[in-house]
Amino acid sequence: MLSWYVPQSDLRNGKGVDDPDDIDASTCAAGACCESAKPDIKDLPRHEPWYAERFEDVQAVNEYWQANYADLRSRSAAFRDAFYDTTLPGEVVEAIAANLTILKSPTVLRQRDGRLWAWEGCCDSWGCCSGSCTHVWNYAQALCHLFPDLERSFRQTEFNENQGPDGKQAFRATLPIRRQLPEWHAAADGQLGGIMKVYREWRISGDRAWLAEYWPKTRASLEYCIETWDPDRLGVLVEPHHNTYDIEFWGPDGMCSSFYLGALAAAVAMGREMGDDVSAFEDLLAKGKEYVESKLYNGKYFFQKVQWKNLRAAAPDVQAEGHWNTNYSPEAMELMQAEGPKYQYGKGCLSDGVLGDWMARVCGVGAVLDEAKVESHLQSVFKHNFRKDLSEHANPQRPTYAVGSEAGLLLCSWPKGGQPSLPFVYSNEVWTGIEYHVAAHLMMTGYVDEGLRIVRAVRDRYDGRVRNPFNEYECGHWYARAMSSYGMIQGLTGIRYDAVDKVLYVAPSLAGDWRAFLATAGGFGTVIVEGGRARLEVRSGSIEVERIEYTSKT
Repeated sequence: MLSWYVPQSDLRNGKGVDDPDDIDASTCAAGACCESAKPDIKDLPRHEPWYAERFEDVQAVNEYWQANYADLRSRSAAFRDAFYDTTLPGEVVEAIAANLTILKSPTVLRQRDGRLWAWEGCCDSWGCCSGSCTHVWNYAQALCHLFPDLERSFRQTEFNENQGPDGKQAFRATLPIRRQLPEWHAAADGQLGGIMKVYREWRISGDRAWLAEYWPKTRASLEYCIETWDPDRLGVLVEPHHNTYDIEFWGPDGMCSSFYLGALAAAVAMGREMGDDVSAFEDLLAKGKEYVESKLYNGKYFFQKVQWKNLRAAAPDVQAEGHWNTNYSPEAMELMQAEGPKYQYGKGCLSDGVLGDWMARVCGVGAVLDEAKVESHLQSVFKHNFRKDLSEHANPQRPTYAVGSEAGLLLCSWPKGGQPSLPFVYSNEVWTGIEYHVAAHLMMTGYVDEGLRIVRAVRDRYDGRVRNPFNEYECGHWYARAMSSYGMIQGLTGIRYDAVDKVLYVAPSLAGDWRAFLATAGGFGTVIVEGGRARLEVRSGSIEVERIEYTSKT
């Protein structure tokens, strides 16, 4: 047995408000190696791991390990046994379990005060894409159930150090975590997703005092989103809004506007609990739902209505806050006049096209779009974006995610034509984090077979012969988005424990009897459905259930 103790590091990322003016944040990134930064930053704060606060030295680590080894091993075995005591399909169990390794990888750091800070993934010798990126970590559904206190530490950073007095949130955090200069602008999907996650963390923890502390900051965040991206109060995001594809969408789109609807619905519920006036949010929610369902739906799927003229924002080729892709060649300028800004999806069928609806469901907010139209969108995604064989598919970006005769779910397709000459740059790629959330969403809506076909395609690619089954990479190894796989437990079983009302919801898409794992803030156990009745066996800790609300969809 080996142990180590490294209480200090050279890791430092981003620029805080109190950093010297001549420190360039770009040279302070981990992996760029702090020795290259000028002036010498050795006396500035750097990342110190959590265990340096808990243990005085390596001897203390050794002593704790020896004294607690039997108990730690026993508790780990209890988790393992409960997790695998399930009848869920093997490919789903494997997808969830394999991606839990991300939480133990170098992707995730825990700083001295106990808060988590994370990369998106890892390169071979340093982190990749810093700062607990909100729009990537939106997808990850494992941490909030397995370690809810650690998940809430992300909210602590987002709504404190990362949020300004106007409600704007930087979507990347500095390391060590500290209030930063506004070098990162806001990301619409990340910031709106954070509002739904505040609601989720409240329902998981049952901690009303925590909600009371965070509600004013949450409201300020939502009001910033409205003023910045929906100044005309249409209920959809019209002004250019940054998102997880590292670009801005111009004009209303199904993906980010579904996030907006989910955030509004969550804010209405939280505001009512706090006795606040949320009538303006209710009005926007109703207007937005009507707009998205009537003007952004083509009878089969939701799309984007590209708009770049007559906006408050500067033109796409003008450098301004919120514009990341302003380098327009003469050819691109000509295309913009004909098609609109580069890197849009327009009439495309986007796999993430109703992602906000999935987020709202897994967060406990509930569906925010017409369920029949959502089902139609998901069916269109499966029909047009899932390819059983990619041999004839041209991907000029990063084809090794899925290539050749392998199967995979493309990020976007244009079945009705209208593909932009310069679509968003990742559109031809296959990302496992998106494959899993689409699979989970399909399962939730009753399309279990289609969801399982997507999962099997991922596990076939990550079978150990070509790719590491414990390392689903995207922008780096152990990529956080892949933890969307945990959402498939809820997708198949409808299991959700609400610690506020002490209700266990069970709404399976599976037929017959089954068993599945449940983790809550108080403990974990097994949910069992037999003969049309649901019950809970607590395996560790305590889970206070006053009522089981069982609804069968089959």
